[in-house]
This record gives sequence, C-alpha cells and structure tokens, in this order.
Amino acid sequence: MDTYPRRMHTALDTTDGRGLAEFYRVLLGLRYRAGDEPPADGVEDDASWLVLVDEEGNRQLAIQQVDELTPSTWPSPDVPMQMHLDYAVLSVDELHRHRRRAEELGARLLSDRSADDDEPLFVLADPAGHPFCLLVGEP
Repeated sequence: MDTYPRRMHTALDTTDGRGLAEFYRVLLGLRYRAGDEPPADGVEDDASWLVLVDEEGNRQLAIQQVDELTPSTWPSPDVPMQMHLDYAVLSVDELHRHRRRAEELGARLLSDRSADDDEPLFVLADPAGHPFCLLVGEP
C-alpha cells in the first residue's frame, strides 16, 4: 500500500492539442508516449489526449483538447490560471481511501467515476476550487 498518492502528470486544456504538445515537447525535451506521436502524412490527427514523457518514460504532461477555452489573464484576476493535476493510486480501495482523506482535508467531490471499469476516478476540487483527479493507474 502506498502511503500517499503520486503525481501521475499535469494535464493542460487547450483548443490546439497537438500545437501545445509540440510546444512543451520541444521546450522541455520530452517525447510522446507510444501511440501519441504525430500521425503519418494524410492520416487524421486525434490529438484529444496526448501524453508527454521524459527519457525514462515517466509521464510529465498530458494535453487535453477542448472546444473552447478562455485564456488566462493572469496576473489580472479576471480569468485565473487553468490546469489540473492527476494523482494515481494502485487500487480501487486506495482510490476510495484517498478520496475520503482529500475530503477530510477540505476537498469537495465534483465527479464520481469510481465504477468505470477502464479508468476508475474521482474529480475533486481543492479548497480553492482547482480541480484534480484521483485515479487508479500507473504513474
């Protein structure tokens, strides 16, 4: 049993999935997770969820395509910074245990997908309202 959840990756929303993934790939010297590479010429690019990994294959960033996104106006508070964190646990039992811990610390539940056979998860909001996910998976 892990004592604490581990950061899986940081997920960023964008209206240009491949473009943002390429920016961070080049900027940070990362590479695509197997299967997330740009497609061969003429093949449609499904850039709805892309994962970037380091040299050892450890997840660093996930890029999620969305239809609309109002860019942050930070440091002006009109539109705050926008991102969420994903934290992996090893089992459904650990998922429920860490959800309870998070709520005891002040988080609130936004979505319950704990019964999902493919990827059980909870989406919670931290005390300031920033969303984060607890999910069963490998980091």
